[in-house]
Amino acid sequence: MSYPKQVYDGDGGEINADFRPADTPPNVGTAGADAIHYLATTTTTRGEFGLYRVEMSARAGGPKTHFHRTISESFFILGGTVRLFDGEQWVDARQGDFLHVPQGGLHAFRNDSDAPAEMLLLFTPGAPREKYFEGLSELAHLTDEERARFFDEHDSYFVE
Repeated sequence: MSYPKQVYDGDGGEINADFRPADTPPNVGTAGADAIHYLATTTTTRGEFGLYRVEMSARAGGPKTHFHRTISESFFILGGTVRLFDGEQWVDARQGDFLHVPQGGLHAFRNDSDAPAEMLLLFTPGAPREKYFEGLSELAHLTDEERARFFDEHDSYFVE
């Protein structure tokens, strides 16, 4: 294994970091409830990855078992208990627990506990997940055909 292809050709470095203070309001939802914070988007990472902080209220549930064809998804639990499905079994993941799901791997997550939970989601390579997160609230208003197209556009394939 070797380092990736060189991206930066300059000699002195650049000032191009992107700082996000902890008290920045969420991009989707309400802080302290069900919210998503865009920490590093595909745009800011030039397609390398997307990193999101997810706040889940008590008994928030979560998506059913699914897989992605083009992106991997990783979960790092920051607090509370998140039930993670690794394709074989459900695990009650707690602070510090980590799950990596390669492309094609069946997975799901949910908060079934009586307390809030928080986690980091990492997608690699980067994908426009912001449009996915922002579109979730509109799913109830879509026809079955529109809903299927939405999930196809966002590389999310649900299984029974």
